[in-house]
Amino acid sequence: GTFTIRLLQITTFQNSSFVDTVGLGLLEDIELGCLDKNNMSIHFYQPWVQPALPHSEWKTIETMIKIYLHKFSHLINEGAMQRDVPYPFVAQCVAGCELYPNRTSQFFASVGYNGQGFLTFDTDNATWTLSQDTSLSRYLQAFLENHTAFNEMVEILFNNTCVNDMEVLLHSGGRAALERQ
Repeated sequence: GTFTIRLLQITTFQNSSFVDTVGLGLLEDIELGCLDKNNMSIHFYQPWVQPALPHSEWKTIETMIKIYLHKFSHLINEGAMQRDVPYPFVAQCVAGCELYPNRTSQFFASVGYNGQGFLTFDTDNATWTLSQDTSLSRYLQAFLENHTAFNEMVEILFNNTCVNDMEVLLHSGGRAALERQ
């Protein structure tokens, strides 16, 4: 069948200097692990997840998450301050990939603002489309579309790494866990 990995992120911007982030990883509806908001380390929920990848690969993933969250918080705060967006507010992100039975895959990503759709990644055109037409959403869209290095990293991460890691997770216990449900 089709399998989906989702990474969920909820970031609360209390003010321009205090940001709180929680994250969750899912294989279908099985919780794989969460992000410790105090030190940004990964906590594994399933016994077969951590052994699925080498320790060094998990450390690389944690480092990439820390870099991403730092850049994300900076970008959103900068845009919010420049556009007089009132604090507090919440940004939600979901990203992941679907693996189809014919071994093709598709990446997806979207950003929400205070519980409403904000931006969605259009995989057919490799562009970000507005769900809300606001000054902040246009700023974020322009940033994402004009930073090709960022887009290339996202494309590699989700078109290659996501699918490869999903296959490893399915092989190491994920498929059996899904079948038991």
